[in-house]
Amino acid sequence: MTEWFPFLKKQPTVAVIRLSGVIGATGRGVLSDATLGPVIEKAFSKGKPAAVALEINSPGGSPVQSSLIGARIRRLAEEKEIPVIAFVEDVAASGGYWLAAAADEIYADPSSVVGSIGVISAGFGLHELIGRYGIERRVYTAGQSKSMLDPFRPAKDEDIERLKELLEDIHVNFKDHVTARRSGKLPEDRDLFTGEIWLARRATELGLIDGIGHLKPHLKDRFGDKVKFRRYGIKKGLLSRFGARIVADALGAVEERAEYARFGL
Repeated sequence: MTEWFPFLKKQPTVAVIRLSGVIGATGRGVLSDATLGPVIEKAFSKGKPAAVALEINSPGGSPVQSSLIGARIRRLAEEKEIPVIAFVEDVAASGGYWLAAAADEIYADPSSVVGSIGVISAGFGLHELIGRYGIERRVYTAGQSKSMLDPFRPAKDEDIERLKELLEDIHVNFKDHVTARRSGKLPEDRDLFTGEIWLARRATELGLIDGIGHLKPHLKDRFGDKVKFRRYGIKKGLLSRFGARIVADALGAVEERAEYARFGL
């Protein structure tokens, strides 16, 4: 109607991007820049939204994919001059908080889990198990670090030190991102980059988020009761919609459940 009668006032629209799940490069249902890229581009480009809202529920995952997704959001926000507001559901931790920090403002439910600004690497040592069954591991490499942290061989001190260096470098990148995005809001006398988590009220006091709030009520207060919401997200395949699962999906669900369980969810 407003196209035919331009003098009519157009109601504001908010594009809502749902970011729910573990962040990773591959796997069904994971959040990656490849799968989310077209979704994010469309949300910023369709019409002229008054704002883009990020609906976040993620325990984290790949630091690279977190960075790529966050960088894409910031680039589009600055190019199109559209404010970005994040709303946390159950959790925005680790890479999930990286995504939240890509927004200009962050709000959460009082019981939402926020933080975990750290880096983790976990694995298994299976050398004793295979030795018990008389299995010999044979690995041939060119380059002394090519088989670093082989789970079928005893851990080497030099490999562990090298891994710690890599994790520390990634941690620095994470801290730089949060410090830049939350500039002027974080306390100078408190180390918030220990991997610790907080509920939303405490996170507000620490400057990690901007307050308590839910998506629709908050945005209606800001843009009026007649604001329209246009939702964007990763579309599920036909089999997933009917609840069908294959082995890979089941394993992925277990891994995702384990990630959420780290935060008591």
